[in-house]
Amino acid sequence: MAADEKELEENETDVSVEEFAEKLNLEIICSGGGTMHMSTLNINRPGLHLAGYYEHFGEDRIQVLGEMETAYLLGLDERRRYDAVDKLFDREFPCVIISGGKQPCKEILECAQKHSKVVFGTKLHSTMLINELSIYLNELLAPRIVMHGVLLDLYGVGVLMIGKSSIGKSETALELVQRNHRLVADDAVCIKRVSDRLVGSAPPVIRYLMEVRGIGIVDIRRLYGAGAVKLTKVIDMAVNLENWDEEKEYDRLGGETEHYSILGMDIPMYTVPVKSGRNLAAIIEVAARNHRLKGMGYDVIKELDMRQKIQDDEF
Repeated sequence: MAADEKELEENETDVSVEEFAEKLNLEIICSGGGTMHMSTLNINRPGLHLAGYYEHFGEDRIQVLGEMETAYLLGLDERRRYDAVDKLFDREFPCVIISGGKQPCKEILECAQKHSKVVFGTKLHSTMLINELSIYLNELLAPRIVMHGVLLDLYGVGVLMIGKSSIGKSETALELVQRNHRLVADDAVCIKRVSDRLVGSAPPVIRYLMEVRGIGIVDIRRLYGAGAVKLTKVIDMAVNLENWDEEKEYDRLGGETEHYSILGMDIPMYTVPVKSGRNLAAIIEVAARNHRLKGMGYDVIKELDMRQKIQDDEF
């Protein structure tokens, strides 16, 4: 089963110079045009390019000038140094970051102004800087969707409730909040794939809010306190609520695991039939607890089979 995706993945974005500098604790040396277009996780150290080799140049990559690149530039005479920097800055790329606390030479400042390039400085050495950049870009450019559902944190398990509108997702989530679980998102869930994890959150405009039919919009954080909400949560499993179908044969042993596909990743899914008198909150709590047990290696079906074999041997 695949997610009902409202907005498909986006793998590129614009970032303001100020926001980028704040996130990575960088010094703004030249602000360029004020925004940068990010479209790749790859990062470039342009040592070969400063030496004149441009057969393979990643114009969509952040350029990191480390200690070696800086030393190479300072070893050139002024004319060659200006030509090397000018040729580099004439290319299209998001920004240049000078690492190791090195001060930019005057040629970098002149060419940055000439070509309206963004230049940052940092005290971090190149290896640590590239690690920080990789983490930041991996999250910034992660594939993402916005889908209909409710996301909660139950016993540390990220549970995504899905199902048709008016099936009872929000009402069930409200009861789970009253049972001291935490709401992440109601109605719309923003999901992004970061490495091999699905991370869910609420759109900022409806963060911590819930729609309760007959009452309207309520603020869960103000009603129940900060401990009743959570900003983000890794999604571990899905619960599909559907109207009880008398002709459908529902799984009674739990031997077969359904899966729900989001952004190319499959997570376990449990289909819970809904009808009058069923305590959905209690059932979903059991599903979350059972998922944790499976994660710790306990399999109730294997346990049942072992008990059956022991009983057969005794007779």
